[in-house]
Amino acid sequence: MSHSHSLTVSLYQQAQKAIDQPFSLTPALIAVFFLLVTSSAYQSYSKRQRLAPGVPIVGLDKNGSVKAARKRFIPDARGLLREGYEMVKGGLFYVPSPLGERLMLHPKYIEELKSAPIDKVDFVATFQEMFEGKYTTMGSRSTLHPRVIKARVNQHLGDLMPAIEEEILDSFADIWPECDDWTEVAVADKFTHLVGRVSSRMFGGTKLSRHKEWVNTTITFAVDGFAAAQKIKRYPKFLRPIAARFIPEITNIKNHYKLAHDLLIPLMKERKRTGETPMDLLQWMVENAEGDETDEQFIADVQLKVSFAAIHTSAAAPTQLIYDLCEMPEIIDPLREELKQALKKCDGHLTKQAFNLMPKMDSFLKESQRFNPLLLITMERMVHVDYPMSDGFVIPAHTSIGVATQAISMDPNIYPDPDKYDAFRFSKLREVDPERAGKMQFASSNPQSMGFGFGRYACPGRFFASNEIKAILAHVLTHYDFKFPQGHGRPASMGVETQFLPNHDGRVLMKKRTQGL
Repeated sequence: MSHSHSLTVSLYQQAQKAIDQPFSLTPALIAVFFLLVTSSAYQSYSKRQRLAPGVPIVGLDKNGSVKAARKRFIPDARGLLREGYEMVKGGLFYVPSPLGERLMLHPKYIEELKSAPIDKVDFVATFQEMFEGKYTTMGSRSTLHPRVIKARVNQHLGDLMPAIEEEILDSFADIWPECDDWTEVAVADKFTHLVGRVSSRMFGGTKLSRHKEWVNTTITFAVDGFAAAQKIKRYPKFLRPIAARFIPEITNIKNHYKLAHDLLIPLMKERKRTGETPMDLLQWMVENAEGDETDEQFIADVQLKVSFAAIHTSAAAPTQLIYDLCEMPEIIDPLREELKQALKKCDGHLTKQAFNLMPKMDSFLKESQRFNPLLLITMERMVHVDYPMSDGFVIPAHTSIGVATQAISMDPNIYPDPDKYDAFRFSKLREVDPERAGKMQFASSNPQSMGFGFGRYACPGRFFASNEIKAILAHVLTHYDFKFPQGHGRPASMGVETQFLPNHDGRVLMKKRTQGL
């Protein structure tokens, strides 16, 4: 797919079209399917799930069947999870899903589970199951990139910002429409490509951020992974190795890795030859790699996988934020005034001090995430053995567990009047209780706020993502006016199982501001 074409077609729609696209079957594969249909011996490839006694299942019909709830989970997991959370008053419950009944835990168990042994309570297994990692390569047990992000990226956030600001400015000039007059913009797609470039600047400098084929690969890698996973799930596990050979997105994934190798390995060799040591993720991974991690192909693979998590998650947020601002324009002026004062005190640049001077913007991001989180369930794990908790409750082996994060964020005992969207809810709470200010920040991770996960596997890049999203929002507030087209309201977010995605069909009218802030 060309870069220009991908700008005009919704990435979500691309994935859906790919999923719906049939592929031709060889006679041998047709024969295998015939055997499958006619054989009554094959009932289930996976181990039969064992439920914990006494834990209710949400969404059962009047006959006690889970079938309807499993179907409902795909488009309305949000409603089902909130229903279950309120049913048990924050206690334990099972939520039916196409993969079986998932055990939703009480937040009191979070501290016990956040550092549980990975051979017993496994984070990666859940991710690999969700994205069929055996075939799509999604999901990695490497600790290289989280180590590097924690130790190097997070320690140099201030040093990275000048390049990020520059890339945002250049990316808007290249990607965004002119908008000299009111212009309809497909903001979800535009932000995805913009974040692809900005994130690539941190990944490997301008040689990546200005390389159109690389940026497009980092975006479509995720789309192909999603589409391939959904296609492969249609087949019983014993048929998947055969079916995988006929799924074009799996071939695409191999091509994405080839491009990563062809681009990144020479770049690493060139830096080694010249002694250049730029401040970016690629260089820091090279410097911190140990043992087998030092293999250049391995590092290139990791760099591509990091894009899977970084780009689409960071692109979702500004899309939701612009939708929110168009729906509630009264928020815009206070944000612009706060931004104006912060920049005035920091020589016009988004320094660490400038970000600290914008609690309203930080609060707005957090409230938007509370209503439209990218993930409805966090702390997802696969429990491989019977796992006892300190209160005597035992999680059965082969159970998929998680925490109903979005339902928790709508608990009136935690957030008063939770169904009211209050953009400055958290900045006001920080004023009232300064000692808890850290827990009220957008990038914070705690049992009451798990949009970025919690514990050992909380998103290590959330601090960079926070700065990146704020810098993009600051640019939009400074340079554009925006509103919904006449007669249109906020596009509803799209539920796809545990994901809650911004609507890619949404359009926003934008016009350049001549006076800036």
